[in-house]
Amino acid sequence: MKYSDYMLLSNSEKLNLFMNTLFETNRIPTYWTNWDNVFRNIKEHEINLNTLNYLVHKDDIEYEAKKLFLSQPNLLKTIPILIAAREEIFNLLSFDNGHLNYSILNFKNPDVSKIDEYVSFMKESGLLDFLKNGLNVSLVDYVYGVQVGLDSNGRKNRSGKQNEKILEYNLNELKMHNKDLDIGTQLTAESIKKLWNVSVPDAKDDEARGGRRYDGVVYNKETKKVTLIETNFYVSDGSKLKAVAGEFSNLYTFLKQNAPENVNFVWISDGPGWRKEKNPMKEAFNIIPNIINLSMIENKYLDEIVKK
Repeated sequence: MKYSDYMLLSNSEKLNLFMNTLFETNRIPTYWTNWDNVFRNIKEHEINLNTLNYLVHKDDIEYEAKKLFLSQPNLLKTIPILIAAREEIFNLLSFDNGHLNYSILNFKNPDVSKIDEYVSFMKESGLLDFLKNGLNVSLVDYVYGVQVGLDSNGRKNRSGKQNEKILEYNLNELKMHNKDLDIGTQLTAESIKKLWNVSVPDAKDDEARGGRRYDGVVYNKETKKVTLIETNFYVSDGSKLKAVAGEFSNLYTFLKQNAPENVNFVWISDGPGWRKEKNPMKEAFNIIPNIINLSMIENKYLDEIVKK
């Protein structure tokens, strides 16, 4: 169905088409591992890791570790990544003669006067035994595996950014095939004014400094129209979907009441979470004319919206 036909449908018909064409996932290949982060974290410690290879398979590893760290205290800065920790200052509890003792070990700025505590921590955590008996590759190779594992913890954050990446890709495709279009991402009303001299009323976002940032913006040089775009994707249902539907309905109403006629708004949303939260989306369809999903972008709906 073409965009022009879609806009002739009733709101309930548009909603049904939207629901019937939702994508199950928005995970593009870069979702799984951020290799730039992995390589950057390795590079920062690579020299230290190669130096620490000296300890691998040493018989008297406690003695050797203490001697090595006393001569090169900065090597202690690398210990956290060997145990898959992001923090650099450790708050610790330990048992001493039946009592709990609290202490702080600073790996960011090592204190050699506490060298016995550092070595004791490495022993109690199992790190020294691993270096002595368990490691069969270089520490650089080992830490590559550690970093990939740690990076998987960032997938939740990346999932929320996937639609923004997909939107950026689609905007670049739009610009490539339409010389009259300019594009931008994460732009504020102030940025839009500077770029294209279009006054967008500042819809304040309490979570963002400097005003609301729109996920995408398209400026049509021929029509002088600005299209503001917000995008998201929901795998599961929940109260957040109701809140976001209300947020974007209010945003559209605010823009309609306060923005000039050459400012348009599009909400791109998708994901199976909407199947169990149909009512909030139904309410949004009654307010926002341009609600589309990723399948509709594939069918060139966004092209028609920004060019009409």
